[in-house]
Amino acid sequence: MKRFLSLKDFDLNHKHESEEARRRWRKAVSIVRNPSRRFRFVPDLDKRKETENKTLKIQEQIRIALYVHKAALHFIDAGRSVEYNLSDEIRKENFGIDPEELASIVRVHDIKRLRNKGGVEGIARKVSVSLDEGVLSSSLATRQKIYGLNRFTEKAPKSFWMFVWEALQDITLIILMFCAAVSIGVGIATEGWPKGMYEGLGIILTIFLVVIVTAISDYRQSLQFRDLDKEKKMIIVQVTRNGSRKKIPIYDLVVGDVVHLAIGDQVPADGVFISGYSLLVDESSLTGEVDPVSINEEHPFLSSGAKVRDGLGKMLVTAVGMRTEWGKLMETLSEDGQDETPLQVKLNGVATLIGKIGLTVGVLTFVVLTGRFLVEKALRNEFTDWSSGDALILVDYFATAVTIIVVAVPEGLPLAVTLSLAFAMKKLMNDRALVRHLSACETMGSATCICTDKTGTLTTNHMVVDRIWICDTVQEISGTDKSNYTLEISERVLSTLLQAIFQNTSGEVVKDKEGKSSVVGTPTESALLEFGLLLGGDHDAQQGQFKILKIEPFNSDTKKMSELVALPEGGTRAFCKGAPEMVLRMCDNIVDCKGEPTVLTEKLLEKTMKIIDGFTSVALRTLCLAYKNIDSNASAHSIPDSGYTLIAVVGIKDPVRPGVKEAVRTCLAAGITVRMVTGDNINTAKAIAKECGILTHNDNAIEGPEFRSKSPDEMKKIIPKIQVMARSLPSDKLNLVTHLKNMFGEVVAVTGDGTNDAPALHRSDIGLAMGISGTEVAKENADVIIMDDNFSTIVNLAKWGRAVYINIQKFVQFQLTVNVVALVIDFVSACITGSAPLTAVQLLWVNMIMDTLGALALATEPPNDELMKRPPVVKGAGFITKAMWRNIIGQSIYQLIVLLLLDFDGKRLLGLTGSDATEVLDTVIFNSFVFCQVFNEINSRDIEKINVFKGMFDSWIFLVVIISTVVFQAIIVEFLGNFATTVPLSWQLWLLSVAIGSVSLVVGIILKCIPVESTHKPSHHDGYEPLPGGPDAA
Repeated sequence: MKRFLSLKDFDLNHKHESEEARRRWRKAVSIVRNPSRRFRFVPDLDKRKETENKTLKIQEQIRIALYVHKAALHFIDAGRSVEYNLSDEIRKENFGIDPEELASIVRVHDIKRLRNKGGVEGIARKVSVSLDEGVLSSSLATRQKIYGLNRFTEKAPKSFWMFVWEALQDITLIILMFCAAVSIGVGIATEGWPKGMYEGLGIILTIFLVVIVTAISDYRQSLQFRDLDKEKKMIIVQVTRNGSRKKIPIYDLVVGDVVHLAIGDQVPADGVFISGYSLLVDESSLTGEVDPVSINEEHPFLSSGAKVRDGLGKMLVTAVGMRTEWGKLMETLSEDGQDETPLQVKLNGVATLIGKIGLTVGVLTFVVLTGRFLVEKALRNEFTDWSSGDALILVDYFATAVTIIVVAVPEGLPLAVTLSLAFAMKKLMNDRALVRHLSACETMGSATCICTDKTGTLTTNHMVVDRIWICDTVQEISGTDKSNYTLEISERVLSTLLQAIFQNTSGEVVKDKEGKSSVVGTPTESALLEFGLLLGGDHDAQQGQFKILKIEPFNSDTKKMSELVALPEGGTRAFCKGAPEMVLRMCDNIVDCKGEPTVLTEKLLEKTMKIIDGFTSVALRTLCLAYKNIDSNASAHSIPDSGYTLIAVVGIKDPVRPGVKEAVRTCLAAGITVRMVTGDNINTAKAIAKECGILTHNDNAIEGPEFRSKSPDEMKKIIPKIQVMARSLPSDKLNLVTHLKNMFGEVVAVTGDGTNDAPALHRSDIGLAMGISGTEVAKENADVIIMDDNFSTIVNLAKWGRAVYINIQKFVQFQLTVNVVALVIDFVSACITGSAPLTAVQLLWVNMIMDTLGALALATEPPNDELMKRPPVVKGAGFITKAMWRNIIGQSIYQLIVLLLLDFDGKRLLGLTGSDATEVLDTVIFNSFVFCQVFNEINSRDIEKINVFKGMFDSWIFLVVIISTVVFQAIIVEFLGNFATTVPLSWQLWLLSVAIGSVSLVVGIILKCIPVESTHKPSHHDGYEPLPGGPDAA
């Protein structure tokens, strides 16, 4: 059996699996009762291919439309363009341009019409908005009414009745309904009304119950996925409204909004460029063109769905929702489901193999029952004498055989994975982790390594300037009275420092209605701006004095930000700030106490480096601020890369998050190695890593440049030891991930927030993007979005990933036990006695217990702390473990012995006499069988531990399922006997049935004391050894 269960057709990688492998396993699935339900969450590969081709055609049409229009502008007079008439409604609301005309200007990049309208300022006047103040909140409803909502037309969600219809597509249920109809017809003809209809009606009512319960479960899953899908599509946009900068959901965007764009953002609507610097956008998702497009006054059009590759800027929104090309593209494309997960595929293989066995047993059961019946008729010389009663018996035999197939083909196995993943994803969303891809939640349970950023993930990301080195003096800011804080420096030095802070920034100081200032921007920018305000600086005054000529925004490759400004008194000045190793190499001078530049000698440079080392040794992030005055002979719009004057070294404090140290300790205990990968100075990285419990020895830290210089053989030696990588580039993170996967077979989770982190996020097994600090490009390439940027949330994700895996194992153990017992008892009884003790109605009820209800009970159990005290599941390990086979075989043997003993000698053992002795015995067998499954469901809560009741009362779904099963079983036996072929039982026989079932608990204890050979787990390649066993060992 093990050989069959490890068929390669059903092996799938976590990510980036080939289409050939996906088609291979689909082809290998041969026994399916209800394809529409089984494969509901499996994408149609042919349909996906059609969608991709359709996307390419639309992109080609957009490209051609743009090129044709540009060419036509050379030949067609602008006066012959389409005229748009303003409606009375538009005039009444004081707007001066039709929505379609406004949308068409950007759609076809009509620069002539834009200039005829007065450029971006003219468009702003026509949509009644100030480019400085932005949209007024009071006009939002009017703008949405006239110019539309920023929403796309989506496919209507399935109703509950669609799920009912889908559940009814089960071929075996359709056959059973046909059998029930025949049974009712023949039964009424032979036994009269209403007795003749009971059995057939019982089958129909049970099918109805199965269908309704299945549909409710599936409908709830669809609602969970719908909620998750809404969260995945949610993008936060920065706009200017009512004169201040604020963040809003993308769905609240309206025509006239002034949107702020930065590296990694997605353009949220069609619009026109207002201002900006070095703005480059990637329009490949819309046009298919891979080359980035430069956005400026000459090419001012921004299309919804494009990604900001570089620079920053502001745009005026001109079209939203379905008036954009992106909206039309989204409407054309249909959702084709997420890729199937490896566990779903593996269980499809298990279900297929078991289904083949079940189909064989079902056919053999029908052949044996029918054969015995025909032989008995022949022995009584009645072979040619047929009655409607004989037909009814054959119909019953056929219905029983079909029901055996219903029970034997475990449709619930693959769907239990989806149920468990949906439940976990919903819980994780509440715990601030948004799972974008189903397989990520599953894969995280096998993670052996987490490569994490430092800033914002291990630290709070709430930064403040702690100390500054300026004019050859270190001055501390923390712990002082900040209400009247002043630096002990000259006015000239202070003026230069404030210029460097307020000019060279991507942040902004905004004021509310009361005049209170607040800072908008990245944590680093916010810390510097708050420090500038603390020193008495005026952000608005500084911005008003200088004209910005050019900006080079910060990115993780250059590790610096530069700006060129025109001075009020004439001339230009360049400012630069960034990592010390990048800025110091550009500096020739340093500001002295009088504010004059003096030569940065080797001695001064050495002293500067010692100051920086002192800052970093106490876990401070360091930034250097510098400037350069440029003479009139230099290029007016070129930012220099040398000859700067160092102003100051700033030390920024970013405290470690509470609970991170415990979370790291949990990871290590779970066999998950934590590595810090950061662009910060190595001393800062070491100090933080030691505080978090990541770094155990200084030799286990390395800098990016040194890592890059290593040969493959050297990397093979040092990578297992690396705990901290500092001064790293995004490419270093990508190389580390690649080597960990390829050289050591690690399952790697990687965190990232920047646009340049996208390749590493995409290459890793689990890409984790930061929800607060992460760019839209990073989020789009990630599998999970950590909404609170907290490392503890990542550990919680790993715990849920392990819970999904172990919960499915529990469910498989439970279902296979029911399968084995139901198949064997009916087949053996049919061969020996000529009748099956469990009828079609009873088997359908058992099928619902082990399928939908079993999945609800076992696949949705919350994780416990014990899960993080065992090593991760080895990649490629067999899903059904030896411990599971031990439990399945042991419980099956016990149940078969008891039930077959009752079947063959139950009347004598129970002292049953009278005309209803057979009905009573069959009811006892059915009741005992159900209670065996109820107690075995409790047994399956833990595969290896004896105490199966631990945490049971914390899982309300499990309790509801168990109680509901027992209550409905009592109703079936006591009150629905005519339909279920049962008779009411005495309290003694009820007690006996419960006792027989409860012995399963004792059997479970005995089985778990039997040792099974465990596969030797070698020590972790980085020296980690799994925790020793003990009373609490899993």
